[in-house]
Amino acid sequence: MSVRDLTRAFGDFTAVDRVTFDVAAGEVFGFLGPNGAGKTTTMRAVAGVLPMTAGVVRVAGSDVRT
Repeated sequence: MSVRDLTRAFGDFTAVDRVTFDVAAGEVFGFLGPNGAGKTTTMRAVAGVLPMTAGVVRVAGSDVRT
């Protein structure tokens, strides 16, 4: 999985701002941070449940937007 410059805004509030990371096949990945840091919003966008404002997410080589 490859996440590049993932951004999610709700009106004037930016919940996730240009997050970038990679997860290799077979790798265990932890996503830690304080409450309100945007962890759930990021994972919902990565899963395609919540539309991204900007950025590219690829899972197994496919863009999650398409």
